[in-house]
Amino acid sequence: MQVQGFTFNPFAENTYVLHDESGECAIVDPGCYDRQEQDKLVNFIETKSLKPVLLLNTHCHLDHIFANAYISEKYDLPIHGHREEVPVLNASPKMANLYGLQLTPSPEIKHFLDQGDNVSFGNTTLEVRFTPGHSPGSICFLDKTGKKVISGDVLFMDSIGRTDLPGGDHQTLLNSIEKQLLPLDDEWEVYSGHGPKTTIGRERRYNPFLKAMV
Repeated sequence: MQVQGFTFNPFAENTYVLHDESGECAIVDPGCYDRQEQDKLVNFIETKSLKPVLLLNTHCHLDHIFANAYISEKYDLPIHGHREEVPVLNASPKMANLYGLQLTPSPEIKHFLDQGDNVSFGNTTLEVRFTPGHSPGSICFLDKTGKKVISGDVLFMDSIGRTDLPGGDHQTLLNSIEKQLLPLDDEWEVYSGHGPKTTIGRERRYNPFLKAMV
């Protein structure tokens, strides 16, 4: 599986296109804020002759769902996410107003994912891990063949997700990381919702929030 990242919107959120040799792809957390960002994402998909077949949300905070409506309509894709993110998704128009930002309301989540579920595109299967704490229904997507994890806002290079938003809890987030991500081998690559790519090994050694776990 190949991973193409884009940094979009005023929050510098990472949107990912996951694709393989089949030509099918999954779009994760479409955060395109304006037409220029939408065009950048679509142009990549068209240039690579990819066929989007999955729309995945690691969680539904505002910055990760700006383009849910656009992508869902353009490619006729239902949204996949965790049931606990429904209130977060429903609150997104109010959150946009608080920040003075424009948001086309997202369609509802059609397919609920939970711990141990699998989603597939082309020749790639992603395992779902339930990793609450940053938000109540945060999930990560694991490509076990390529040892890649799409972590949303759970784990960052040298940091972890904030927990001061509604539904967040610091200890819950630490427990999620300890149980669901740290058991992975050091060479696993981590593609976060913000910031650069990292690895489980690097975070195990250097992440100050994880020192007590290792």
